[in-house]
Amino acid sequence: MKGRKGKDTPDMADDSISRRRMLQLAAAAAVVVGANPRGLGQLSWGAQVDAPSSNGLRTHVTRPYDAETDVAVFREWLTPNEKFFVRSHFGPPAPDAIDPARWRLSVSGLVDTPLDLTLSDLNRLEQVTITAVLQCSGNGRANQRPRVPGVQWERGAVGNARWTGVRLRDVLEQAGLDRSKAKHVQLEGADRPVSTKTPLFFRSIPMVKALHPATLVVYRMNDEPLPVLHGGPLRLVTPGWMADSWTKWLAAIRVQGHEAEGYYMQTAYRHPTAPVESGASVSGGDMVPVEEMIVKSLIVTPGEGAEVSAGPVTIAGVAWTGEARVTRVEVSMDDGRHWKPATLLGNDVPYAWRRWEYRWDAAASGPVTLLCRATDSRGDVQPERSSWNPGGFLWNGWDRVSVTVAA
Repeated sequence: MKGRKGKDTPDMADDSISRRRMLQLAAAAAVVVGANPRGLGQLSWGAQVDAPSSNGLRTHVTRPYDAETDVAVFREWLTPNEKFFVRSHFGPPAPDAIDPARWRLSVSGLVDTPLDLTLSDLNRLEQVTITAVLQCSGNGRANQRPRVPGVQWERGAVGNARWTGVRLRDVLEQAGLDRSKAKHVQLEGADRPVSTKTPLFFRSIPMVKALHPATLVVYRMNDEPLPVLHGGPLRLVTPGWMADSWTKWLAAIRVQGHEAEGYYMQTAYRHPTAPVESGASVSGGDMVPVEEMIVKSLIVTPGEGAEVSAGPVTIAGVAWTGEARVTRVEVSMDDGRHWKPATLLGNDVPYAWRRWEYRWDAAASGPVTLLCRATDSRGDVQPERSSWNPGGFLWNGWDRVSVTVAA
């Protein structure tokens, strides 16, 4: 993590390239259905703002656009913006609502001075850049048995990017917290459902996470203006946590003494506090919000179904965890009976993923299933299979890739 504020700090409100691109991307949006109660422009749903064939993403839903990344892209440490998975419940806001020159971020609730900040206001705070993994809470849901409703994400609803913005802590301190009462921060985006009967998507994070120096309000992704599909012009970044708290199109922050109410906080995005039988019904009192990521690894190369030559074969991939560090990755070529240590590559960067590789001497010809598992600094080990849960969240079972060794 680094902080800076210098002459080259971009003026977001004057970033004509950013604005033009946002408006172009959003131009395909939207079924207009009503007035926005917060004055953020008209409600809209559901833009497919990029043609799936143009970016190589695997589309699950076209409206709103939900698509995952081809795992082969993870050969690169940073996942390119245009190849980064896309997920939202309602799609981007209407074009007029995402004009950076008009964007406002309100701060209210248990604060001394409510704020209504422009992007230029935020730009006066210290700029911070971190690299962090962003993963959909349902990544790997397709592996759950029995099947769980929802988008059947497989392996690619995850990516690693460089995020630039300002600390949420600095924004809150500018408003002046009532520290005796402030316990949670509610985050609300400007996206809206097609029907007024559909609940709004908003969630909250505990104050300790809100004040963490790595929790950011970001406006750049991989050194480019934050794309509309990824929450531009503003998005919350909570490194080490699942994507449900990384609020896109961030427009309102409310400091309060309790967790956010509403469907997406009190019903959805919750998981059992203890393992449950597959397919079991779980009462709300036995569920807690999905928050931190758990240790996980993927095999990137060779790819699924590949044919490899006998002899030395490089098995490579990535591994990540939440607020701990990846300490070990192992591979198996005999269905988990024996494990071999892989070599961790590159620097150990907090919240980023770690690349790894293993040189395998592929001797016998025929089909082979390659497995990998990771361990983190807490001693947590990626299990053979994740515990089933009604939302299909937090899948981190061993990754499996089938290959054939040529005769």
